[in-house]
Amino acid sequence: MSEYRDAYWWSNDGLRLHYRDYAGGDDRRPALLCLPGLTRNARDFAPLADRMAGQWRLICPDLRGRAESAYAKDPMTYVPLTYLQDLERLLADLALTRFVVVGTSLGGIIAMLMAATRPDRLAGAVLNDVGPKIEESGLARIRGYVGTGSTHPTWVHAARALAQNNADVYPDYHLDDWLAMAKRLYRLNSGGRVVLDYDMRIAEPLRVPGGEAGVDLWPSMAGFRSVPTLILRGERSDLLSAETAARMQHDIGASATLATVPRVGHAPTLMEPAAIAALDALLDRVRIDA
Repeated sequence: MSEYRDAYWWSNDGLRLHYRDYAGGDDRRPALLCLPGLTRNARDFAPLADRMAGQWRLICPDLRGRAESAYAKDPMTYVPLTYLQDLERLLADLALTRFVVVGTSLGGIIAMLMAATRPDRLAGAVLNDVGPKIEESGLARIRGYVGTGSTHPTWVHAARALAQNNADVYPDYHLDDWLAMAKRLYRLNSGGRVVLDYDMRIAEPLRVPGGEAGVDLWPSMAGFRSVPTLILRGERSDLLSAETAARMQHDIGASATLATVPRVGHAPTLMEPAAIAALDALLDRVRIDA
């Protein structure tokens, strides 16, 4: 496992937020700002960090309400615009003026907001299985599990529950894979139970009519036109359709590459062979441009 530094920053509304900082070996390369999905956290990028650390610096935040970051007093702050404001504070604290944003699902939505507001800072971008249009079937699935708060007596029980609920997403996974995922998604509570590592109230904005819609993100595609951009899609994804991914590539233009990860749903882990090849090709472009 790659070494990292645990560090913290403060949000505008006084929350103490956490990130992992994996050192890179070349200060001339921009850092990778790795933004996780809705129920995920900084640990989601540990396998990527094991592969990339020492070559690239990785900054992996826990969004508010996840893992080692504080829970919000107001659950209606669990929305992309607030996450963006939190991250702006982190970027200012770190004096990061140029970076590659790697956004999975919700993290990709935040990346789109960054492209819409300050595209000049982006040295590269990865939009992992998310786009301006989210399929209703995927939204319905997310609403069905977020905030349900399952607990388990052992890590194996948690792994088997993940396998039961996500067999269509990762059909080639074995127990070891599910155990590794459980260690990223769950934690031990004070009673020795294995519980999901996020504030169950992150689901509340999704229950408000129109609460998942946010803003129209299609115009943000223009912000990626001068940025090496990878659109990554799981072949079995129910959140990002092939049609939406193709339109994203068209709207961004020549700077965009579209890659599909076979036999994976929402979302690729970035460790599949097709994802590794596509990400390495993107970073080669970033390194040349740096």
